[in-house]
Amino acid sequence: MDAVARSLSTSPKKVASPALVRCAVYTRKSTSVGLNQDFNSLDAQRGACLEYIARREHDGWQALAEAYEDGGFTGANLDRPGMQRLLADADAGLIDVVVVYKVDRLSRSLLDFARLMARFQESDTAFVSVTQNFSTADAMGRLTLNMLMSFAEFEREMISERTRDKMGAARRRGKWTGGLVPLGYRAVEKKLVVDEDEAAVVREVFDLYIELGSAMRVAQKLNNLGRPKRARSHKGVTTVHPWSHANVLGILKHPIYVGLVRAGDETFPGEHTAIVAEERFEQANAILGGRLRPTAPQVRSDEYLLAGLLRCAHCGGALTPVSTSPHGKRYRYYRCVTIDKFGRHACPAGQLRAEAIEEFVVDRLRETAADLAAARAGKTDWLTLTLRSFDETWPHLTWLNRNRLVRALVDRVEVDQVKGEMTIDLADAGAVTDLPEVGS
Repeated sequence: MDAVARSLSTSPKKVASPALVRCAVYTRKSTSVGLNQDFNSLDAQRGACLEYIARREHDGWQALAEAYEDGGFTGANLDRPGMQRLLADADAGLIDVVVVYKVDRLSRSLLDFARLMARFQESDTAFVSVTQNFSTADAMGRLTLNMLMSFAEFEREMISERTRDKMGAARRRGKWTGGLVPLGYRAVEKKLVVDEDEAAVVREVFDLYIELGSAMRVAQKLNNLGRPKRARSHKGVTTVHPWSHANVLGILKHPIYVGLVRAGDETFPGEHTAIVAEERFEQANAILGGRLRPTAPQVRSDEYLLAGLLRCAHCGGALTPVSTSPHGKRYRYYRCVTIDKFGRHACPAGQLRAEAIEEFVVDRLRETAADLAAARAGKTDWLTLTLRSFDETWPHLTWLNRNRLVRALVDRVEVDQVKGEMTIDLADAGAVTDLPEVGS
């Protein structure tokens, strides 16, 4: 009897509490329409995810207070602030499960989705879609996931194709389909209406070109006269820029100014009113056609180690590759793009011999190669090995591999030709992704 009493009075065995599972809810909406409402699509998605997490509370699931949301961002890429915060916290080990309302809220690109899954796997982060009832914890879930993402991407591509077809059909009927409003017009109820003040400037462009025969001289003349060069979006946002050689050519060649709409390689009568008489347009384009030079051989950017890296300290413009071949011998240069756009008066910078500036940057890399290699301690890829024996290896590298090495290690080179100074910004060598050697 005493034994029975002792048995009845014994406290029940305590059950261990489940381990805490930190759940991050991610929500996304492609457009910003309706986001200012008290209860919007993002709220609805988060509410459904929180309900799902609450049902798993017995497994230790708990929603994080942090709101990972992207309102007005497409799912076609990962360039979204909420997504980047989510990835950073996952990499930092702050998230155990990512919960979304639907797979395409995370990404509509199968390639991006595969990259996300690989990144989640590296950080030991699971993924759950609450409305499609699967997770990445088993093989069947991963197979279903890939199938759904394939259909999501197919749907997005079909929407893009239908949109292109619809816009093409509208243009063939002479309708303006949006975008930047051409100079000389205003957008009123999705139609182009002539702006008389700007239309006068457009006609002046044609008159000056027929008189001067040079797009660059026309641009300089318009800038000296203070003529406005406005760019106006369909939403009414207006910006003002100086005239450039390309601006003038764009107006001279644009069939919209004679009442036509371009659809592919064809033009069709438009709903809008022409600004320039057809004979005036043809006269300017006849001069333009006679002055067009045969296309020069394209400069191969892979023959320029610093293409895309050089900036002019005086005007902020890029220094782009150019070449000349007098008497059959080829010379390579870098030249400020501002000069090409607005003429020599726009920037005091001259041409730089490519060999000299490239050699200067390579010497800088040679001097710091040991430090750069040390920053990649523990790595054994081609880039690291090359840095460790830079002097011996560089002369034997192909042009392609030299370009890849420079672009991996140099962020920017700023040149001030007026002061005779150069600044080289090197990349964080330790953060460069492993770089293998490639064939020539």
